[in-house]
Amino acid sequence: MTILTSTNPATGETLWTGEAAGPEQVSAALAAARKAFGSWSVTPLDERIAYVRAYKAALEKNADALARAISQETGKPAWEGRQEAATMVAKVETSILAQAERAGEREQAMAFGRATLRHRPHGVMAVLGPYNFPGHLPNGHIVPALLAGDTVVFKPSEETPLVGELMGKCWAEAGLPDGVFTVLQGGRDTGAALIAGEIDGLLFTGSAGAGAHFRRVFVDRPEVILALELGGNNPLIAWDGEAEAIASIAVQSAFITSGQRCSCARRLIVPEGAEGDRIVEAVAAMADRLTIGAWDETPEPTFGPLISATAAGKAREAFAALVASGAKIIRPFDGIDGRSGAFVTPAILDVTGVKVPDAEIFAPILQVIRVADFDAAINAANDTAFGLSGGLISADEALWRRYADRARAGVLNWNRPTTGAAGTMPFGGLGASGNHRPSAYYAADYCAYPVASFEAGEVTDLSGEIKGLKAS
Repeated sequence: MTILTSTNPATGETLWTGEAAGPEQVSAALAAARKAFGSWSVTPLDERIAYVRAYKAALEKNADALARAISQETGKPAWEGRQEAATMVAKVETSILAQAERAGEREQAMAFGRATLRHRPHGVMAVLGPYNFPGHLPNGHIVPALLAGDTVVFKPSEETPLVGELMGKCWAEAGLPDGVFTVLQGGRDTGAALIAGEIDGLLFTGSAGAGAHFRRVFVDRPEVILALELGGNNPLIAWDGEAEAIASIAVQSAFITSGQRCSCARRLIVPEGAEGDRIVEAVAAMADRLTIGAWDETPEPTFGPLISATAAGKAREAFAALVASGAKIIRPFDGIDGRSGAFVTPAILDVTGVKVPDAEIFAPILQVIRVADFDAAINAANDTAFGLSGGLISADEALWRRYADRARAGVLNWNRPTTGAAGTMPFGGLGASGNHRPSAYYAADYCAYPVASFEAGEVTDLSGEIKGLKAS
């Protein structure tokens, strides 16, 4: 028996302890989900919507406890925990609209009757949740899947099991039939048992490395649909504008949520010379003004710790490797005296002319690249295997059009942080950042498959349409 323990990364306080699901529990959960699928898949849509709205009501009732759990387990400030809990509530109505628009029914009159488009659920969906948005991101898979008529087995991140437990309680309060939604707690072994089981889809948010692993695992199981939301080595081109304004966009892009958003800017691309110097100095000066603290401190900090001291240690190794390669430190990547090992400061390095790994460092570390002209800036932005998010800071709309036409990213923002995304639009990337199945509003697309039908209300003799048919 394996015991999971969740701790607050700021204090080390134990928040939740429980048993990790073993192979037998995983098999039982999948069997229950398979059994429940038969009736859930044919439950009228209006009834499924009613269950999902009951879940929304449970989220609203438990919003304070959920926000607190999010902040305590991830280390996010209280303001960000409240924000995530509110986003989970909003996701319900957005998903209902998306299902109707992207996965609803449609009819077209034909001479023989009608052509009809319907959508049918895949079956049993396995959802693996991340730790950085332990409520919002799995919620973005689960709600659309249940609306579609799929059943769901959800394994939260082993770093944030408490949030997963609270989500399970909210679904229980909604009164879902047995087996329609199940939470399985556990780490890598539990996840491996889940994806090795009889599932019809894997909905995953996490690292590019894990995504590549899942592609390999399912290479001989093409019947299993994969929706992979992965990381990014995201570029932000800062080209012109008032220094303070540029810095405010860049800092929010790179350092919000302690740099633990897959859409965070990892590379800041600026012009060579005095203009680039001005931009970098402004960004560094604003980074110095950010406050770092525990989730419940007053005044509320800009961001808190990384998810764990282990994560901070890996980020330090990556930072040290950049410096060893020749990167110049503009702001160091330090711990904070008197704080746990999970706390770090925002770091900035100049990597111009240095060969650095094309990798996502999931921490508040920003790499500066100086270029000679705007074409070089676009080329530098696209010089990555990833393709999640990107952005341009400039008052020149012609430059924005040039960049938008050539950029390879699923989320591309102009004079807004790279982390900005709307639930009413798709969210996802290409290349190493995903597999062309964006989530958010487009999650409805991968939760159901389309069925196109020709339908005639009467049995009609079509022998006259058969070419070369001999007379009887």
